[in-house]
Amino acid sequence: MEKLGANPANSCPLTPLGILARAAVVFADCPSVVYRATVFTWSQTYRRCLCLASALSALGVSRRDVVSVLLPNVPAMYEAHFGVPMSGAVLNTINTRLDARTVAVLLRHSGSRLVFVDPALLPLLDDALLLLPSEHSAPRVVLVEDPHEKDQFPPAPATDLTYERLLEMGDPEFKWVRPASEWDPMVLNYPSGTTAAPKGVVHCHRGIFLVTMVSLVDWAVPPRPTFLWTLPMFHANGWSFPWGMAVVGATNVCLRRVDPKDVYAAITDHGVTHLCGAPVVLSMLANAPEGVRKPLHRKVRIMTAGSPPPAAVLHRAEALGFEVSHGYGLTKTGGHVVSCAWKGEWNKLPASERARLKARQGVPTPGMAEVDILDGETSRSVPWDGATMGEIVLRGGCVMLGYLNDSEATKAAIRDDGWFYTGDVGVMHPDGYLEIRDRSKDVLISGGENISSVEVESMLYGHPAVSEASVVARPDEFCGETPCAFMSLKEDAAGTVMAWSRERMAGYMVPKTVVFRSELPKTSTGKVHKYVLRKLPGRWAPLAGVAAVARCSVRHGNGQRALTWWTALHTPSSEHFQ
Repeated sequence: MEKLGANPANSCPLTPLGILARAAVVFADCPSVVYRATVFTWSQTYRRCLCLASALSALGVSRRDVVSVLLPNVPAMYEAHFGVPMSGAVLNTINTRLDARTVAVLLRHSGSRLVFVDPALLPLLDDALLLLPSEHSAPRVVLVEDPHEKDQFPPAPATDLTYERLLEMGDPEFKWVRPASEWDPMVLNYPSGTTAAPKGVVHCHRGIFLVTMVSLVDWAVPPRPTFLWTLPMFHANGWSFPWGMAVVGATNVCLRRVDPKDVYAAITDHGVTHLCGAPVVLSMLANAPEGVRKPLHRKVRIMTAGSPPPAAVLHRAEALGFEVSHGYGLTKTGGHVVSCAWKGEWNKLPASERARLKARQGVPTPGMAEVDILDGETSRSVPWDGATMGEIVLRGGCVMLGYLNDSEATKAAIRDDGWFYTGDVGVMHPDGYLEIRDRSKDVLISGGENISSVEVESMLYGHPAVSEASVVARPDEFCGETPCAFMSLKEDAAGTVMAWSRERMAGYMVPKTVVFRSELPKTSTGKVHKYVLRKLPGRWAPLAGVAAVARCSVRHGNGQRALTWWTALHTPSSEHFQ
């Protein structure tokens, strides 16, 4: 047997791109992409992607060139996930919620050759291009017109290169560029929160193929589902589901904007069976006004990830008829690589206990070699006691190649011990299920006590009046730092929330400062932006947009803490908690 091994017949590079050719045969006349009145079949999508790859090649785009897209969830965004890498180029999906300065930084860092842009985002791109240094070659711009938004934007001049004109230049019989190696780069992504020192995450064809296939198996996605795109495809390439939906011949229903009314309407009109989204999407659907919510006539499955979902939000979503699955991953893993694999016996538990179990991140998916939690001082595995915190580390084929042009950051994340260090802090429960407690930078240390901001947030979400909650550290002369909670409420219930918290939390965990806002700031991927909250003056004094500030002082004596609360209102009464 030692004489046997790799040969040309058994060592073709793994890539998810060939999936599309299969879909064009198996699901030829089945709908592939639906966007308002536009419907494409899988055979049409395949030909359009080949035309895109062909046209890019004709423009001089070649292997390892970066092609960027600045698009909402429209058909062109879906097609770019196949067509761009089919030309040999590397796909870079840019977050549409970034500002011009950050977009300029990303275009410069990536060396992007060409940018596809939506009309609504063209002013943003124009401003970004003006910020590029004069010595940097600006990428070519291709406008992706939206026939369903033509009243909002004037048509492009005949001299401009638009997406549809580009496809007309392409050859639908084009022989797409297969990777020379499955380790060739395929996508380049920038995580949310990117600054002037961006970290470009590079994934290869092999890694994307693995996470695509494993995600389908782990979620048990059946053939021919109807998938609603509530998750931005720019967010870690839609957790690799653009390629996965081609495997199962799904109907991809595109939503340009995510609004509860539109989501419920799409579920009803298209018979949606699956969708993905951060916990904020779950909260949005669960807390939608009664007139917006529509009864679910069939089970709708939701995969949530991106941040730990509060058990209370999971409970509310499932009470409406959604079947929620919970996964964990990062931009650096291309999709979810840990999931809360459900056990049948848990169905017999009370709803609140089921939600608590489902809020845990879970166990590694079949595509991961190992997942562990290491003590920061000893680098040893923490005990499986559900209490001892450490850093979550991963090992498996879905982990990124590294950071673009940043060997130091790559070495810091992928270390010589063979682990990828996530920067997330978690615990391991006795049953082997992992649970995130915080980002390492978000753990509070108050008077020597470690406080998980996620744990405090989860408790706050248990109050029926709480719509959003986020906890950050507030400097404190005596304790070093104390919890500061930012919350938005469905109703005027400030007093009851705090009394409720004192009954359910250890004294050192109860927020010592609470700021009520109409809405909490979000990152570009829908997570509450703790970096912004840490800089808000509301941790110290009232600020514009704050409906109320509730503060508590702590008296220390004889080992006891007495909490004194008062509420200071700083807006007209008609604006309270709205």
